[in-house]
Amino acid sequence: MNLTNRFIILFAALALTCLISVESTSQDLRGAWKLLSVDGKPADENVIKIYSDNYFMFGAYTKDGKFVRAGGGKYVVKGKEYTETADFNTAETSVIRKPVTQTFTQKSKQLTLTGNGKKETWEKVDDGNSKLAGAWRFGARVNDNGEAGERRPSDSPRQTMKILSGKYFQWAAFNFETKEFSGTGGGTYVLQDDKYTETIGFFSRDDSKAGISLTFDCRVDGTDWYHKGKGTTGNPVSEVWVKNNE
Repeated sequence: MNLTNRFIILFAALALTCLISVESTSQDLRGAWKLLSVDGKPADENVIKIYSDNYFMFGAYTKDGKFVRAGGGKYVVKGKEYTETADFNTAETSVIRKPVTQTFTQKSKQLTLTGNGKKETWEKVDDGNSKLAGAWRFGARVNDNGEAGERRPSDSPRQTMKILSGKYFQWAAFNFETKEFSGTGGGTYVLQDDKYTETIGFFSRDDSKAGISLTFDCRVDGTDWYHKGKGTTGNPVSEVWVKNNE
C-alpha cells in the first residue's frame, strides 16, 4: 500500500470518528433524568427531566403525587456550556424566554449543572428508546370520521407540548408571550402494539389523579401521532400531535 492510499484510509477513519463523536455529543441528553441532589444535599422531591434533541421539560412532585413546580423550553449544549430558554416555568416566570447558561459536565449516566448559585446532580434513568420518544406539539382535535380540524400554527406563542423518553412522559400548556400557564402532567407510559397507556405521576390541576392509568388507541403516521381514548375527566379525547423538529 503506497503512502497516498494510507493517507486516504487514515483521513476517512478520522472523519468517521469525528462524525460519531459529534453525533454522540448531540444525543447525550436524550432520555429522562432524575434529580439526585442540590448543592450536595439529597433531593427531597421527585424531579424528572426529559430531553429530546432540542427540547426539555421537567416536573417536580412529592412522593404522594402532589404537584410542586414545572418548566420547559429549548436547550443548547456547547462544550461545557448548557443554555436553557424557557417557554414556561411555574416557579420563576422571570426567566421565560430569557437564556440562562450553566456549566455542564457529564460522566457516564451522571449529569452536573452548575450556575445561578446552585449545583444540581442528575442521574439518567431512561435512554429514550421508543418510536414516540421526542417532543410533540398539539396539532388539532380529530372528529369521529378521523379527520383533523384546523391545525394550531407552530409559531403561535400559545402551545401545548408533550415530551416522551422511552418510558416517561410530560405535557404542558402555556403561552410564552403572556407567561400564562394552563397546566401540566406527567408520569410513565407503556406502548404495546397500537395501545398507549399512561400512568399519571402528577397532575397540576388535580393531585387526586396521581396513580391512575389511561389507555389510548395509538397510531403514528409520518410526523403525526394520533391517539384516541378518554381523558382524566372521563370525556372522549381524539387528537393529533405533530413531531417538533425545530
